[in-house]
Amino acid sequence: MKPKGLLTPQRKAIYDVILESPDHPTAAEIMDRLRERGCQFAYGTVYNTLKYLTETGQIQELRVGEACRYDARTEHHHHIQCVSCGRVDEVFAEIPAEWLRSVAEDTGYRVDQEHLLLKGVCAACRKETH
Repeated sequence: MKPKGLLTPQRKAIYDVILESPDHPTAAEIMDRLRERGCQFAYGTVYNTLKYLTETGQIQELRVGEACRYDARTEHHHHIQCVSCGRVDEVFAEIPAEWLRSVAEDTGYRVDQEHLLLKGVCAACRKETH
């Protein structure tokens, strides 16, 4: 996916880091990856850019526990996190309509959006324990 509109060189560099990261990096991890590429941006520039990219729909901000992580995949999907190593992956399975109806009936809410965060142990961590 290409970013919407013209991006400043700083915004483009930050967007590219997120786009090329399969692991949903935190702001601190984005800063580290920018430094590895020879970019020296102020924390404020990174945080303001993350806010801008999120507000313009170019990335998603994921609240995973205490951390905010960033995802360049903006199509509707869910996430799963490894409780052992913290890895976060995408889940594209649909939530059954029957379950959403049940939630609406139980809570009295009209469900307009859904985003699930599933938790488990990833394959790599399961291998380490066996």
